Amino acid sequence: MSKQATGTADPALDIRADMAVRGLRMEAPVSRRKGAGPSDDGHLVVDGRNAAIPLNPDSPYTVRDGRAYKGRRDLGIAVEPVRRPAFYDLTTADGVPYRHIALLHGRDVLATTVVQTCIRYVEDQRCRFCTIEESLNAGATVAAKTPAQLAEVAEAAVRLDGVKQMVMTTGTTKGPDRGARNLVRSVAAVLGAVPGLPIQVQIEPPADLGVLTELKEAGATSIGIHVETLDDDVRRKWMPGKSTVPLSEYEAAWDQAVRVFGWNRVSTYLLVGLGEDPDELVEGARGLIERGVYPFVVPMRPMLGTLARRDGATAPPPRLVADITGRVAAHLRAAGMTGTGQEAGCAACGACGVLSTVGG
Repeated sequence: MSKQATGTADPALDIRADMAVRGLRMEAPVSRRKGAGPSDDGHLVVDGRNAAIPLNPDSPYTVRDGRAYKGRRDLGIAVEPVRRPAFYDLTTADGVPYRHIALLHGRDVLATTVVQTCIRYVEDQRCRFCTIEESLNAGATVAAKTPAQLAEVAEAAVRLDGVKQMVMTTGTTKGPDRGARNLVRSVAAVLGAVPGLPIQVQIEPPADLGVLTELKEAGATSIGIHVETLDDDVRRKWMPGKSTVPLSEYEAAWDQAVRVFGWNRVSTYLLVGLGEDPDELVEGARGLIERGVYPFVVPMRPMLGTLARRDGATAPPPRLVADITGRVAAHLRAAGMTGTGQEAGCAACGACGVLSTVGG
């Protein structure tokens, strides 16, 4: 029997992986429906950890009295929706709703897409799991956030809602920095308003690797350089535009980022469900760990508005998610590498995957 069909020997991991794919039958006041990246879910706290889980009316999982149930069985898992933050009710000095500038992810992470457009968003170039421009088209955000706006919102989110870290990503731009210098200015402005706030920046590999030092000197704590898969055939299928950046450029950027930011201050997404061989995915994750890069393993769940959803793609089998997550977590534990060690960013939050369930 293949690993894909066996599940794991860890019941807690199996349940959380199943829930991550099949969702929960509940309401959540904080959720994300569209934007950059592969996840759109309700934001919850599950057994004390951030969790982004699909809100699915057909899920076999329900929540009663703050606990998760499958049918009548109490699973012994505490579930609490993240409360709507107070900063969502405010407007910037120049008249933009704060929630159009940045959103709460999990219970304590402020996230923003600094530039909400991407040169790769035309259909034949677009990443099939991404809806970065859909929230802009829906009027739920603005095309470009200014450093002053980001600083204003971050200060309020920390003061009013106890935000403890921030994530700044960007659509890819035409210049050799691929949008990174917008983040340099944004990080500096936010830290001018909220000194000491841990911030992760997320970019494609820049042609000019010197910008990585500029990001660090501006005050960024960690960096995400997201490849999503290490299989070139899968890259071409799922990310036709982004796959034109060769893996060698990712490797050079990761290595330089580790030199600049430090061991376990660099991360990358690896998506489960794109068709990559599971053993090769795990081996690729092991190689990233050896480089000092945290591989954030996440199930690909097609969002409304994605090309994947339009074309009938579905989330991966929960057993596959559990198997890969468990094996990658074992490599992370052996290396002493944790998501919380990143201090800021997707791996530090951990909500979109289940690695934190098994010590990853």
